[in-house]
Amino acid sequence: MLTIAICDDEAFFRDWIKEMLLQYMQDKGVIYEIDTFQSGKELLDLGIELNQYQIIFLDINMDSINGLMTARKIREQNKEVFIVFITAFVDYSMEGYKVDAIRFLLKSSRNMQGHIAECMDAIYKKMQYDVTWKEFEFHEGKKTVSLDCLLYVESKKHRLEFHIMEDKFVTYTIYGTLNNMERYINSRQFLRCHQSFLVNIKYIENIYRYRVILYNGKDFPVPKARYKEVWNDYVTYKGEL
Repeated sequence: MLTIAICDDEAFFRDWIKEMLLQYMQDKGVIYEIDTFQSGKELLDLGIELNQYQIIFLDINMDSINGLMTARKIREQNKEVFIVFITAFVDYSMEGYKVDAIRFLLKSSRNMQGHIAECMDAIYKKMQYDVTWKEFEFHEGKKTVSLDCLLYVESKKHRLEFHIMEDKFVTYTIYGTLNNMERYINSRQFLRCHQSFLVNIKYIENIYRYRVILYNGKDFPVPKARYKEVWNDYVTYKGEL
């Protein structure tokens, strides 16, 4: 399922972009969820829940917090989300590339539907390579999970709790050991900060005073003996993004 946010302070353009995206989804047979926001502040107030979106369409010319400022804030916590700028002007392109925008769409374009389709085709093609999926036999049933949506796994005796971001935060459980699960997931995107916790690095805001701190305020202990290794792995991963 594609999850998309549209942020524009003009209702007409929010609805216009949404209508064209709906047409694209129907033509392609893609499962989707689209939410709209009327300001950069409203979007940023979601905090870590912003990471539920794979694609964000941002108007550049908004009051208070414009699209460029909003994009910079988004990039502080999420390097992977696809940002598409919608603008009435062409002189923002250099600033937009600094936040790794994938496309600029002009509101005055006579073929906006075609540009939307081309943009979505390019994003969807990239996502086929960037997203890693794993299948799990949860107590709640078999489920295929995008590792990007898995915040962390916690070990509680012989049970593992998976904290996953879908349309809302959910928890699934499975019997097993964290050692075996770490080998199965097999991704450098996940950091073993403690014997009982495997954490997704993309959601880590900081590692400070023997604690791993997520963007939503959740934190985990780091043993002193493991701290240097955890810190080095975190810095290395962030530096490669």
